[in-house]
Amino acid sequence: MAYIPICNDPKLSSINTFSFPFPYYIDVLMARILVEVCVDSVESAMNAVRGGAHRLELCGNLGLGGGTTPSLGLLKEVRKAIESFKVPLMVMIRPRTGDFLYSESEMQVMLEDIRIFKENGVVGFVFGVLTGEGRVDVARTQSLINASLPGQVCFHRAFDMTRDANEAISDIGRMHGVSRILTSGQGKSVSGSLEVLASLLGTTQNGSSGPIIMPGSGISPDTIGHVLDILLPLGLSEIHLSAGNWMEGGMSFRREGMGMGVGGKGDWGSWKTNERIVGEVIALSNSRVLEVWALKTRLLME
Repeated sequence: MAYIPICNDPKLSSINTFSFPFPYYIDVLMARILVEVCVDSVESAMNAVRGGAHRLELCGNLGLGGGTTPSLGLLKEVRKAIESFKVPLMVMIRPRTGDFLYSESEMQVMLEDIRIFKENGVVGFVFGVLTGEGRVDVARTQSLINASLPGQVCFHRAFDMTRDANEAISDIGRMHGVSRILTSGQGKSVSGSLEVLASLLGTTQNGSSGPIIMPGSGISPDTIGHVLDILLPLGLSEIHLSAGNWMEGGMSFRREGMGMGVGGKGDWGSWKTNERIVGEVIALSNSRVLEVWALKTRLLME
């Protein structure tokens, strides 16, 4: 059985799975890398699907604290705009920015939002609830999952705010119905937390004994190559990005010293997904998969 060394990164030398049985490598790559893009407007949704996004996460206020629950009106207009692309929609359920310790009234708002959105053609929901001590709140998160089923459920980056990643994986494993976990590896970006992500992928075996690990935060054309080199051999199957930035607004009159946004460009601009960035990340992902198949063919012929 042939073994192929994939990574010589000294920072990740403690991980011993970068050389692995060749047939396993090919099995992992039978499917494409699914690329999910988070969006918060009709224009961004169109940019994402034109760029080739395979799935959308619909939010409100992406440029402010990572996003909140979108409006029903936004969902309906996005569905109408992307109908011909046949791209599935996940919806974030988060009643406010800030922490993930919710009051009873906030939990009721989240349950009501799930009920309403279930009636409007979404494939699943994105949420997470924590305890004050930094653990996954199993009971309260399960109540949201139960309301979401049979839809998909993604436990979002509340995971990155837990006190211990392995403990959080164990807590989520006690719940029924979590499809995937969106995580940066408990760091500011995926590229800076690859060792943790590699460990998480090994723990869940990419969905065979737990939820899919979907890395997200800071994924771009500049970072995707190294991320794939490290995580693809371990069973990576999905990635998440916003591919967005602040775009200059169109108002010519701007009252001096005032603004109603988040400061800087966000005071008078709007957050938009970049079609080119989405397309480049997908092209680079596809290219890496093709390189692996070319390697397989060459080795089989030797």
